Amino acid sequence: MDLQLEDTDTLSGLEDRILRAVQLVGKLKEENAGLRERLAGAESKVSLATAARNDADEALAVLKVNAGKAEKELEVLQIERNQVKARIEKLLGQMDLLSGN
Repeated sequence: MDLQLEDTDTLSGLEDRILRAVQLVGKLKEENAGLRERLAGAESKVSLATAARNDADEALAVLKVNAGKAEKELEVLQIERNQVKARIEKLLGQMDLLSGN
């Protein structure tokens, strides 16, 4: 009878360990599902952030091109301004000569 009681205790202990293992596996599956959802959300955010960064890079490239064009145009306008100023000063000098005579 002692052997039968010992077998029952061993079987009961094994049963308890199996139940705990099943509960642990269930809990781990739930955690895994939650982590997969979080990962999918993070991947989605990374994808959106990458797209936004690419858009910003493209906009920056366009702005740099436009800034370069504006700088060249400004240089041309400054040269033209100096030429016009020199011509006006020359004309004023000639008018002064006419006035002086």
